[in-house]
Amino acid sequence: MPQYIASDTLATLLRYPVVPVFYHADAAYAQRMLQACYAGGIRVFEFTNRGENALAVFTELRAFAQASCPDMVLGIGTLFTAEQAEQFIAAGAAFVVQPCATAEVAAVCRTHDIPWLPGALTPTEIYQASQLGAAVVKIFPGNAVGPDYVKTLRGPMPHIKLMVTGGVEPTQESVSAWFGAGVNAVGMGSQLFKNADDTTALAARIGELMQFVETLKK
Repeated sequence: MPQYIASDTLATLLRYPVVPVFYHADAAYAQRMLQACYAGGIRVFEFTNRGENALAVFTELRAFAQASCPDMVLGIGTLFTAEQAEQFIAAGAAFVVQPCATAEVAAVCRTHDIPWLPGALTPTEIYQASQLGAAVVKIFPGNAVGPDYVKTLRGPMPHIKLMVTGGVEPTQESVSAWFGAGVNAVGMGSQLFKNADDTTALAARIGELMQFVETLKK
């Protein structure tokens, strides 16, 4: 059974709309990064399926989060198949993110009542993903289109929840542009974790970013 009800997971994402997109093969390192993000105020974290031992690391990370970061919603990204989705949901993933949109992964998420966040780019892809049951559609890669593209999409598609990943930087200028264009959440990868070995400084930077994002929602 999922740790969270799907509606609660979605509500947490909308309440804390900055999502780290992270992978590391060392579980202890991943735990330090998760802890720093949690200390900075992040409550939704996407671990990506990008290595041979990703499932094992995710399983350890989920146990660590339950013990040390109890309010953290931990999901899995970079899935392509139903088998992968079943494996990570069984390991405790609270949501599933894809770089694309596949009906088989959508079906698994529906079966388990897990929010599905597929990747899409064109209006047709975004609409089709929403019709397949996407809780949020991920605009990916965001750096290929920019905030003005999202602003244009909002004309005919005002009600579809959108997250953008790729091209989002942990700066006031970048997040202002994306949220101002109409996204509901942003995903950040390597840019967020620059010079991350100093976890105290990382947590402080994230804290400042989260405080600024909060002002954009008012």
